[in-house]
Order: sequence, then structure tokens, then C-alpha cells
Amino acid sequence: MAITVMQRIEMKYLLDAEQADFLREGLRGHMEVDQYGKTSIASLYYDTPSYQLIRTSMEKPLFKEKIRLRSYGLATEGSPVYLELKRKAYGTVYKRRVETTVPLVKKFFSGDGDICAGGQINNEIKTFRDFYKTLVPSCLIIYDRTAYFEPGGDLRLTIDENPRYRVTDLTLTKSMEGISLLPEGWSVLEIKIQEAMPLWLSRILSEGGITRTSFSKYGEAFRQQLCKARSA
Repeated sequence: MAITVMQRIEMKYLLDAEQADFLREGLRGHMEVDQYGKTSIASLYYDTPSYQLIRTSMEKPLFKEKIRLRSYGLATEGSPVYLELKRKAYGTVYKRRVETTVPLVKKFFSGDGDICAGGQINNEIKTFRDFYKTLVPSCLIIYDRTAYFEPGGDLRLTIDENPRYRVTDLTLTKSMEGISLLPEGWSVLEIKIQEAMPLWLSRILSEGGITRTSFSKYGEAFRQQLCKARSA
């Protein structure tokens, strides 16, 4: 059964190539790569025409929220995609998501009905849309993810390589190409926990010089676009 509601603490780190190799080696015997291996993921972020959502998020408030449409690999008009409402409050991430299709999402954001057949998640997503009134595709984030899980535990970890973005051709059905967000060889590590981080993982991070940071792929893409606009 697909997970539709998630609540967890997410911690982010930026890794150079050497740190990424050190981490992967340290994970042996503790975590396993999930059944999908390395997967290319595309997330289409929706925002107001004034970019209210990302501007607010970059101010690092205690509460922030965003909405995105995600595909695993290049989407088609009929393939399953996932509309996700993601909120962060006092360090805890809450995610609601529904399976849908690209044409249904286009209709939904044009104000034509619900995204799925009723229910609490549908109501939350619809309320979000109606509150912000006009939400349009604003940025496409793409990366190549390897996800790890702890057998018998709740710990999850992802390494996102070659994170990239584009602000044109804002569709999940066009291509998986984009502008690099980070220097060559760098990746984004996300650790997702329900409670405390295990000591063995804390030790690996410390020995590898891997320190926690605040990083948003959408936020970095927006920052880079602002810099380009100011220098034009």
C-alpha cells in the first residue's frame, strides 16, 4: 500500500564526492539500498505568481509549506504522478500525498474540482489551493536518488546526485535535463528519522566531516535565478 501520510524529522547535508564515498562505505552492514536502486526523480513546484511560497520559506519561519507534483522517471499523460503537500513546523515534516495524473492536476489547479475522491487528504490539498487562489508551475527540480532503509527499523536515508533545475518547459513529460544546482560531484544527503539518530550513524558523520546544513533545492534554484536576473 502506498504511503499517503508521513511525519518525520528530516536533516540535510551537502556531500562532496569523497564524503559520499565515505558515507556509502560506512552504511554497509547497517542499511540497504531499497528495491528501486538509483532513480531519477522530478518534482514540479507550484507557487503564486509572486513566488510567495518560496520567498516565505527562505525566511526560515517556524512554519512553512509547499506543494509539488512528483514523478519517478519521465512522466506521460497517463502514468501515475504524486501531488504532495509538504509542511514543516518546529523542525518536524508533515507530508500528504495522492496518486494522480498530469491532466487531472492541470484541471485541479485551474479550479476544476478535487484532486481525488474526497477524504481528509483531498480536503487539505484543496483548502491549500483555495487559500493561495492562483498556483502555477514555477520550478522543476530533478535529481538521481539512491534511497537506503534500515532493515527492521524506521531510519531512512537518501543521497541525491546531480541535482538540477529548470524554469522553462515546466512539465514532467518533457525531459530530465536541467541546470546544475551544485558543483560537479556534489550531492545532497537527507536523513529521515522518527526519533533520535542512531549512534553509529552520528559517528560516521563525525568521522567524515559531514555537518548538517539548511538546504532547499527549490530555494537554491530560486536564489540562482535571482542572481542571474540581477546580473543581466
